[in-house]
Amino acid sequence: MGQRIFGLDPGLAILGFGIIEGLLPEAAPAPGMQEGVSVVDFGVIETPAKTPVGDRLCTIYTDLNSLLEQYKPDLVVIEKFFFYRMANTILVAQARGVVMLVLAQHNLPYVEFTPAQVKQALTGYGNAEKIEVQEAVARELGLDRIPRPDDAADALALALAAWYQR
Repeated sequence: MGQRIFGLDPGLAILGFGIIEGLLPEAAPAPGMQEGVSVVDFGVIETPAKTPVGDRLCTIYTDLNSLLEQYKPDLVVIEKFFFYRMANTILVAQARGVVMLVLAQHNLPYVEFTPAQVKQALTGYGNAEKIEVQEAVARELGLDRIPRPDDAADALALALAAWYQR
């Protein structure tokens, strides 16, 4: 029996997602499992910049609902919100609000990690460079290259951090 973990890196223009499945101790290894955990899928939800904000939020709502219905995760991991430039902070907060709404509607448990917590979990160093985290994601999931775009790699890193801290 596996645990499916869905990582989310919220943003209005690009929302990264990454889904992993970890092998629980009582389960027999499935074909293709690497170190007890494997990638299920990853990608991004993109919304065009010139589209009205309300329409962009609707796209996130609809696409995230579809992904959750398709992959049926056991746990969701979200990057803990921290402040950027004020204008960007508001847009990210709006997208994050839609994410929280969708998770509540699906009755899904979630945890939040700061970027430093993810870096610590994957590299052992809370101030690791972004490339070090991306390389750790590829290595731990047995991928032959770093997942792209960065937002998807970040979402997979969040999911892995939750797997390691279970």
